Amino acid sequence: MTQEAGELDSLVRKRIRALRVAQGWSLEELAGRAKVSQSTLSRIENGQRRLALDQLVTLARALDTTLDQLVETATDDVVSSPIIDAAHSRMSWPLKAVPGMTVIRQRMTDPPPDNPSRMRAHPGREWLVVLSGTAVLLLGNRRFRIETNQAAEFPTMLPHAIGAEGGPCEVLGIFDRDARRGHQRPEAEGTADHTAP
Repeated sequence: MTQEAGELDSLVRKRIRALRVAQGWSLEELAGRAKVSQSTLSRIENGQRRLALDQLVTLARALDTTLDQLVETATDDVVSSPIIDAAHSRMSWPLKAVPGMTVIRQRMTDPPPDNPSRMRAHPGREWLVVLSGTAVLLLGNRRFRIETNQAAEFPTMLPHAIGAEGGPCEVLGIFDRDARRGHQRPEAEGTADHTAP
């Protein structure tokens, strides 16, 4: 076995164990889900049994992952630089590990719009983390204050808008593919678009 193959073998075994432990499962529980014996699973995890492709496929399924993710080795792009949109005071980072997900960092100074017609609704889901200051999230008929280090998660089919309260705030917005598309529509001049890529 080459050194590279040995490193992959070791990595896969560590992943199997880590995923099992993260689920809170014993060897017995995962073995039952994967329909392998407990001793076989133990030997796979500790390197005493050769990794067979058919067992890896079964284990990946039982661990609610894919074979590709189980044997993934790419670590080239651990650090990524932001895409800067100076005109809108935005920075964005594509999440390579999660296709279709986008992260936007934005500094906001304006309060959310007080006109309900300027709130958006579109398919998708968004996550928002306040890095500094206080943000206000208008979600349907509700108003939420989100302080530094607090987060919000919401379906974007609810009409929503975000702005700052009591001074500037910085937020990190995370969008799934549908939510990102919803924010790429042309914007009316002066509208506070909280996280449009």
